[in-house]
Amino acid sequence: MTNRIPVRSTALGYPRIGSRRELKRALEAHWSGRLDAEGLERAAAAVRAEMLDDLAVLDSVPTGCFSFYDHVLDAAFAVDAVAPRHRRDGDLASYFAAARGDASAAPLEMTKWFDTNYHYLVPEIGLATVFAARPEKAVAEFREARERGLDARPVLVGPVSLLLLAKPADGSPEGFRPLDRLGDLVEAYAELLTELGRAGAGLIQLDEPALCGDRSPEELEAVAGAYRRLVGVAEILVAGGYGPFGESLPVLLDAGVEGIALDLVRGRSDLDALETLNVSRETFVLAGVVDGRNIWRTDLAAAAADVERVKAVTDRVGVASSSSLLHVPVDLAAETELPAALVERLSFARQKLAEITALADPDGPREPRPAAPDSWRDDAVRARLAGLPEDADRRAPYAERRAAQAERVPLPPLPTTTIGSFPQTAELRKARAAHRQGLMIDADYHSRMRAEVAAVIAEQEKLGLDVLVHGEPERNDMVQYFAEQLTGFATTAAGWVQSYGSRCVRPPILYGDVARTAPITVAWTSYAQSLTDKPVKGMLTGPVTILAWSFVRDDQPLADTADQVALALRDEVADLEAAGTAIIQVDEPALRELLPVRAAGRAAYAAWATRSFRIATAGVRPDTAIHTHLCYSEFGDVIDAIAALDADVTSIEASRSKMEVLADLDRASYNSAEFRSAVGPGVWDIHSPRVPDAAEMAAALRLAVAALGPGRVWANPDCGLKTRRYEEVVPSLEGLVEAARTVRSEIA
Repeated sequence: MTNRIPVRSTALGYPRIGSRRELKRALEAHWSGRLDAEGLERAAAAVRAEMLDDLAVLDSVPTGCFSFYDHVLDAAFAVDAVAPRHRRDGDLASYFAAARGDASAAPLEMTKWFDTNYHYLVPEIGLATVFAARPEKAVAEFREARERGLDARPVLVGPVSLLLLAKPADGSPEGFRPLDRLGDLVEAYAELLTELGRAGAGLIQLDEPALCGDRSPEELEAVAGAYRRLVGVAEILVAGGYGPFGESLPVLLDAGVEGIALDLVRGRSDLDALETLNVSRETFVLAGVVDGRNIWRTDLAAAAADVERVKAVTDRVGVASSSSLLHVPVDLAAETELPAALVERLSFARQKLAEITALADPDGPREPRPAAPDSWRDDAVRARLAGLPEDADRRAPYAERRAAQAERVPLPPLPTTTIGSFPQTAELRKARAAHRQGLMIDADYHSRMRAEVAAVIAEQEKLGLDVLVHGEPERNDMVQYFAEQLTGFATTAAGWVQSYGSRCVRPPILYGDVARTAPITVAWTSYAQSLTDKPVKGMLTGPVTILAWSFVRDDQPLADTADQVALALRDEVADLEAAGTAIIQVDEPALRELLPVRAAGRAAYAAWATRSFRIATAGVRPDTAIHTHLCYSEFGDVIDAIAALDADVTSIEASRSKMEVLADLDRASYNSAEFRSAVGPGVWDIHSPRVPDAAEMAAALRLAVAALGPGRVWANPDCGLKTRRYEEVVPSLEGLVEAARTVRSEIA
């Protein structure tokens, strides 16, 4: 018989860009000077109103989930932890200076939010940082919900995670850690919570996803002290959302927190632990049984069983998403072209709210998710993978490859190149939209794209770059473009998800076995190569990144799915080589992204992730160079895995992180006697509108040459150029070429 303890419904967070990306357009209009601050605020208010309309079906509504750019940056501003170089006249100007940089200051570093494709801005905390509560945003958004008659619950990034996600400010003494400032920060948080309480807030959610990772005894002691202080100020619900709390769970409960939100999708071990701990029947436990990170329908029968297990522990139970719903699109109802068999297995943010409320209703539906149809299986793909020889992922020794590649494509020291894409102008986007809508015939569309390729090649030759790209004008997105041409994938019309700031992506849906039916990129690369005597790189997206930036089937191990994608890419690599392409770049910017949050699973992940890349790339001759690209991650966590990719050249984001990757490379197998491959540390931060000068880029190149040696360094931006304007791209690349020539002359 079902336990009749009442269950409350809620979510840990919600998409904040607008169901039709209204905030994206308002932000970009504001940044371009077409919309003033008041207009931006009106657009933001409309987005928040839509969010509240959706969330009103819940018993408890999270507030403070809205952000103009990033919730970690919001938390830093809420305690006035603003770097001096970003302080401007007006909070909004200071906020965007920190987020995007400007002519006088570089922005904050940007990196991946745990094992997701969301990018957060890294706070800079030092001994001189003076914390002060700035509760205005949190209080205002709480009151917006209260004025609608909703049971509102403010949400803030917790103090421990804020400091664990931060980096020491410039000038900090050796050995300083931002967590050393926890005592001071907690006092600012106590004031924030006090002000929210004065505004009428009861339970307040503090997000502590960093506690889902491995934490040392010293860190756990700091957690205990922080929360013993804060529970005396307010009723606190601590949320994780990215795996199990593990060793942090008893620490939080012993500190006396009012409630705990468990990720029971990726952190089910916490449910077992909860049953062994001495949990008060008055502790509020949120069962995060609805996946906040993937779009598959919830198995309501299995989820309800987990909720019943929570009821056995406490009398105060809630049903919630496992994490913020920030990571999924807003509404499945907008998708009218997806196959019916797929739609009935999907759930976007609004549908997940319905699942949550159904599970909170004792008489709600409890049916399991339907099984996948047999038509999604491809036995030929499975047989081919099973028959791969053991050495299918091995190449010739690096020294042999390097000599053969140098003979085939002679290059100067510090070769200059770009990562792949060139600006996606409004005219290009209009042409793609017209072609997609049937308003432009194939011949006219291909003619327009070929003209753009020719213009990009001509511009690169004029700039004096050494290795060229075709610019990718035909590609809407580096993953979606391939998904549209591989079996086993579906793409959405409006399934937008925020990646960072105003940048949104439409992750494809990988639902079945994957195969390539025809060449995808060969014609574009061959055409570009026909226009120049300089080498043109073939450009592909790697198997791990295709998985990381898609919503992936959950009915088989990720490793098996990655190998299927790798096999399809292996065929594309072979066709590029057969067409005469001497350099093929297979990008894996998401290699760090899928790394398990806890160390226990990392070796197994690195093994299958790097093997899938090698399956895709190892079929080429020694004189064909394999490049790869990685960006915006904590590379030190995966530096040995990067080496295990066995690429000949790795371009890697380095400018925002101030070339810190060089220290990681110095201690990794990159410097082993057998493997000393080349690296292109990005010397231009393309995610900022700021144009760096040649002297700045030359200084970065000198650091790289000093660390790696002149024969191992390439000069390149830190990412593709699709989001930038030509007015920024041309002078920046001119400076890049000048910087490379300057440093070349110094090492000649």
